[in-house]
Amino acid sequence: MLYILLILIIIFLFLIFPSVRRHNDRKNLKGKFIAHRGLHSLEENTPENSMPAFLEAAARGYLIEIDIRLTKDGEVVIFHDDSLKRMCGEDIGVRDLTLLELKEYRLGATNEKIPTLKELLNAVEGRVALLIEFKCDGKDCNELCERANAILSGYDGEYYVQSFYPGVPFWYNRHNKKIFRGQLATVYEGKGIMRHIFSPFIFNFLSRPDFVSYDEKYANRFMFWLQKVLGAYPIGWTFETQEALSKDKKKFKSYIFEKFLPR
Repeated sequence: MLYILLILIIIFLFLIFPSVRRHNDRKNLKGKFIAHRGLHSLEENTPENSMPAFLEAAARGYLIEIDIRLTKDGEVVIFHDDSLKRMCGEDIGVRDLTLLELKEYRLGATNEKIPTLKELLNAVEGRVALLIEFKCDGKDCNELCERANAILSGYDGEYYVQSFYPGVPFWYNRHNKKIFRGQLATVYEGKGIMRHIFSPFIFNFLSRPDFVSYDEKYANRFMFWLQKVLGAYPIGWTFETQEALSKDKKKFKSYIFEKFLPR
């Protein structure tokens, strides 16, 4: 029985083990604050994932977290949701519109348009690093990775990639290993022991992520602790107050924030 348990533990560790390498970008990220979807505030007419939000973050020296997804005609745009409903007032999918059609919409009650990845790269010009979240699933993940990688291959600035979908770090593990790649995660909503052990980390044997972006509200969870013990670089998301940041700062090494300016 002891041997069976030992074998099961070894198999489990093999499945969830992150990358064994210590990527050079770890030291570039250490202690850095990362503006979630840019430095945005609707009160100041600066919507999330907009060019003013990105430029404000860059001007203050914060790294920038963005979300990318594909349009109907395969363009890479920066937008968080599947649908335009929350940010643009129309219940229609980003994937159902061409880039030209998307550019007719405005973010919130502002005149800001939905930016493309190319537009952001041209505006930031490498002044601060980018943390790029890939919004995709099994249907279009490879296409998004291919198109984004083609755009980013000509960029001189620093950037890192992450996703909740394990297929993204898996793609980069196969096609562009030099990029610092990560797995986004939070707790599983199931019951019992599965709540603690089931997570995207179970696919680490395919993607071998260099870092873990974990929901700061669950910083004490076993799976996150284990990923750190096994060597994954820990990033916390999304801190919304200085109090929350101060409380759990030592549990992470980089910090995604919004709604306040961190100290």
